[in-house]
Amino acid sequence: MPVRRVILYAGLTFSLSSLAFSVGSWTAQRSMAAQLAANDARLAALQDNLARSILRTRERAVEPFGTGGREPGDAVPAAGSAQSALVDEIKRQLQSEMGLLPVRLLRERRDSFVELNGVDNFGKTSYGTAGYLGDGYFITVKHGVIALGEASDVRSPRRIVSVTIRYDNRDVPAHVVDSGDAAAEVHRGDWAIIRVRERLDLPPLHVNLSYAFDFAEPIFRLGNDYSKGIILSTGYVGQRTANGLVTCLTDGHPGVSGGGVLNQGGELVGIPIGRMQGDYRFSFILPVRGEMFRKLPGLRAGITDAD
Repeated sequence: MPVRRVILYAGLTFSLSSLAFSVGSWTAQRSMAAQLAANDARLAALQDNLARSILRTRERAVEPFGTGGREPGDAVPAAGSAQSALVDEIKRQLQSEMGLLPVRLLRERRDSFVELNGVDNFGKTSYGTAGYLGDGYFITVKHGVIALGEASDVRSPRRIVSVTIRYDNRDVPAHVVDSGDAAAEVHRGDWAIIRVRERLDLPPLHVNLSYAFDFAEPIFRLGNDYSKGIILSTGYVGQRTANGLVTCLTDGHPGVSGGGVLNQGGELVGIPIGRMQGDYRFSFILPVRGEMFRKLPGLRAGITDAD
């Protein structure tokens, strides 16, 4: 077969394959968007139905009267704005008790996190996550932007020479503004503040310094799982460690370090910095504290201080 014909067939095959891949990706994205919309609708309907069922149960409840009881046959059910307010309150209580966070709020918070990449002097790339604080500032882990515990070769120690965040499908340069005193990973000082000079259209996080991290409280973790994008994981608070960290039952996959730990109000209360050796479900969380924002005085308006 002539070489020209072989090249022609190969080109046609490649073009058809590319077209099929593009169509498949477009179809998958449309399907995912439709599924998310359907899930939102089902969740809203479920909460509404459950709240109204509880309301009807309360209205039919037996009222105490002396040592007996009677059916409130002459009771007038709540109506109009009063009933709507009661339904909304029941839904709020359900959300609090079940540890739920509205899908809309989760989507907004997801947009506050970006992929973080660091390149060292040996040309190796590491990846993680950073949370947006406003005015170009991000919070992340120190080991994602500064090499820690790398004294194996004193003559040529490892150094991170380039830090970028992924924004609008581009790698935007960032520089370190401040960091903690950690000399190794999974340490109380394993935090850093970085900044980009480019103007960003990202929603800033609201920081809560007073979160108590009570045992078994539900939390939400957002991070760059396996460098595949910002992924949500839910979990529960464990116990405080002797070095000021908090254990947590939530996914600790590679890449989530520097991401966000949110409370039920959607506030940033900590950052994931590591996991138990060999166990991706047991994470270590670094609670946010005032010293992390000592060089960001203009952002204090978005921070809830400890009592």
